[in-house]
Amino acid sequence: MGQSSVRKEGTRGRVPHARDLGWDESLYGDGGEAAGEGTRAPGGGADDGGGKGSGGGGGSEGRTSHRRKGPRRRAKKSGKRKIFRWVAATLSLLILATAGAGYLYYQHLNSNIRSGGRAGGESGVKKAAPNALGDTPLNILLIGSDSRADAKNVALGGGKNERDRKPLADVQMLLHISADRKNANIISIPRDTVVPIPKCTGEDGTPYAATTNRPINETLSRGGPGCTLTTWESLTGVYIDHWMMVDFAGVVAMADEVGGVPVCVNTGVWDKSTRLQKGGSGLQLPEGTTEVKGEQALQWLRTRHAFGNDQNRAKAQHMYMNGMMKKLQGQNAWTDTGRLMGLAETATKALQVSDGLDTVKKLFDLSMQLKNVKLDRLTTTTVPTVAYPPMPDQWLQLVPKSADKMWSMLRDDVAFDKNGDPAGAKPSASASAKPKGPDAAAPGTLAVTVVNGTGFDGQASVDGRASGMATTLKGKGFTEAKASQSAEPRKDTVVKYPKAAGDQGKADALSVAKALGLPDSAVRADGNAENITLVIGGDWREGATYKKPQEQAGDLPDGANSKTNCMEVYSVYKWDGKSKS
Repeated sequence: MGQSSVRKEGTRGRVPHARDLGWDESLYGDGGEAAGEGTRAPGGGADDGGGKGSGGGGGSEGRTSHRRKGPRRRAKKSGKRKIFRWVAATLSLLILATAGAGYLYYQHLNSNIRSGGRAGGESGVKKAAPNALGDTPLNILLIGSDSRADAKNVALGGGKNERDRKPLADVQMLLHISADRKNANIISIPRDTVVPIPKCTGEDGTPYAATTNRPINETLSRGGPGCTLTTWESLTGVYIDHWMMVDFAGVVAMADEVGGVPVCVNTGVWDKSTRLQKGGSGLQLPEGTTEVKGEQALQWLRTRHAFGNDQNRAKAQHMYMNGMMKKLQGQNAWTDTGRLMGLAETATKALQVSDGLDTVKKLFDLSMQLKNVKLDRLTTTTVPTVAYPPMPDQWLQLVPKSADKMWSMLRDDVAFDKNGDPAGAKPSASASAKPKGPDAAAPGTLAVTVVNGTGFDGQASVDGRASGMATTLKGKGFTEAKASQSAEPRKDTVVKYPKAAGDQGKADALSVAKALGLPDSAVRADGNAENITLVIGGDWREGATYKKPQEQAGDLPDGANSKTNCMEVYSVYKWDGKSKS
């Protein structure tokens, strides 16, 4: 991974006010009065000249004093204005005095950042069209690497003989932030889950062939984090904007920076070697809630045996993520300059990121996308899995119906929780806005090939499905539509267009999708397509118009919601809090 260069950075424009950045004051307690009248300080108090303030849940005096009239009130207000002007003048001098040093520090932080390509292959998935306000969902893939290439990682994770082994992506979570930035979801896939891995190319140019019988954690060793991202895109049909990756040492550094992350076990736990199961993370905690940091934080995230399996380990990881979010919000991390500087220094050293996040400004802008998501709108989930038949004791496979439902909710930006709009599911991100780009060509000029893909997952292929849908398209003006004699079994219906056709090809394919009632997310770019190709999948076995069931907010499949208040401990690993480690 190379260090990023700084392009067009360092010029200072107008310094934005907090409200210009959209900070939601309700995250940090009661809002303050207007500027100069009990204005809230970043720490949640008030600068009111010594009186009771309105921030941080102040008393009734602080909330009602602005209604008082008379000379005393006017004098107090005038005094506050003088204080405000003095503070502003002082800050201006400080900014001028430290501008050079500040720029050098900014350059220093940028030089800490290690970045790499966003994608490692072609998934054909495109970014969702914006909603009526011009907003789109934001998706970030979070990756935990088990690399031992660094001496610090060997010291924390062992495996001196594994320094030259390519790392595995032992933790994979997709963070989805809704287009309106009101809710967020974290979706995990257990590391030993077998999924189709597409063709990838490593950053050194090494090609890796596609495979269908290997676990998802191997994607990192088959082309780097970009390959992990491409695998997720191919699997979900969801465009992923960025990836962020952290190793053992990075986890420890971040946990220390926030001062520890609260986690809970319902009994004491000691994840140690046993007669039947060697290894273990070494985690040793008493019953109840503990703020873990340093090596103990890493042990928590790596514990599997004491929590029973990989699915439960994902629950523990989600508890950690929720705890960190709560800790950062409690520390006013988005408004406290000191906290921001400490976090920036640690994060830029701890994380590797995709190229779209290769400056401090870009990382800061990304963090601001999370500031308004309240904790009761952050949903943690794990995709349901079952044993993988060829290797039932080692590997897992996704439950297709459950996974498909979750992917559909992500594509349509339907909230995973029920704490938002009581009307239920929101319309898809593409439903309320016309996609940007050129207009589609006239239907009669477009060559469309229709392929029968209904024979998927053991289902019998529907005879005549391709020819029937070609006739339907002709009736809608696509007179050049023709049925293919070949079959391409797949679970979902797609409209593919040649990648080389660019925006015009996408616009033409979207017109075919719209004519049939297919969602925009069904349109994919394909490097092998010669013309627009409609592949009718196992999800559309009858009817001339596609009817997709409307997903409801919070309607997750059984076993997907992984939120827990306290982790259960497998009996062998329960600890009484007295025996020595």
